Amino acid sequence: MPYVSNEEVTAAVQDRSSEQPAAGRVARILDSDLFHSFLRSKITVVAAVATLILFLLSFLAPWVAPHNPFDLATISILDARVPPIWQEYSDPRFILGTDDQGRDLLSGIFYGMRISLIIGFCSVIAAAVLGISLGLVAGYMGGRVDSFIMRVADVQLTFPAILIALLIDGIAAGIFGGVDREFFAFYILIVSLALSFWVQYARTVRGSTMVEKNKEYVQAARVIGIPSVIIMVRHILPNVMGPVMVIATINLALAIVTEATLSFLGVGMPPTQPSLGTLIAIGNDFLYSGEWWIAIFPGLALALLVLNVNLLGDWLRDALNPKLR
Repeated sequence: MPYVSNEEVTAAVQDRSSEQPAAGRVARILDSDLFHSFLRSKITVVAAVATLILFLLSFLAPWVAPHNPFDLATISILDARVPPIWQEYSDPRFILGTDDQGRDLLSGIFYGMRISLIIGFCSVIAAAVLGISLGLVAGYMGGRVDSFIMRVADVQLTFPAILIALLIDGIAAGIFGGVDREFFAFYILIVSLALSFWVQYARTVRGSTMVEKNKEYVQAARVIGIPSVIIMVRHILPNVMGPVMVIATINLALAIVTEATLSFLGVGMPPTQPSLGTLIAIGNDFLYSGEWWIAIFPGLALALLVLNVNLLGDWLRDALNPKLR
């Protein structure tokens, strides 16, 4: 029998132990109730596939779009308002037609959807970080800190997202008056949406934290002298993330719709960097003159995106609700 050194045995054990956790995690995910609930819902599977396709088309827009709507060298005003390919006087280069500036509408939808998704993701992440942090502090500290944060949340609820965006837009215009508004329009939308949605995270996390902080594992952590910040981040936060994931999924759809509304009203993205809302606003000016495709197709893309994200959010809410299992 060949001799095996201790170093070889140790290396083999380490390699096997490093492979087992990864394989074990995958096996647990595939065998979890959440995954089986996902497979049982055909609507959810279709929504997930459609959402994935829309995400890939938007984030891979520079490679999958037929044209670059931001490249002025490839845009001609002579191609303006060309109808879709199945109508008379169409151009085979533009499947869904062109807008008033001669930009390919299909490519514009891909690029515009990417801008809408980036704004939605960034605003949801910012709102979640702010809301979770304040909710943890309010629920764990209690007392005057809790009362102050919740009263601020109550006041914030009286201001809709559109009004907050207008307020921040006016402040930014006063501060950066000499700078082109297109430079900071992207950041105005993210800040506006984040300040509009953080309250939901804060209230949810606060309620869950008030329940978790009285449990034995938190009391034990206090007894052995673990700092409060570490207790909130390492012990309480992982146990309150279930409802937060549901809120984030639903708020992504709300953020996309709100951004489209703000862009439609002229407070969002400019026509040189159009989101889906900006494309709809541009097409609205030509809707009654017969060029219906400029507004209809971006509107359908927005509705399809929001519908699929909402379906995923509804499924996740039901799947994580223990009362419905």
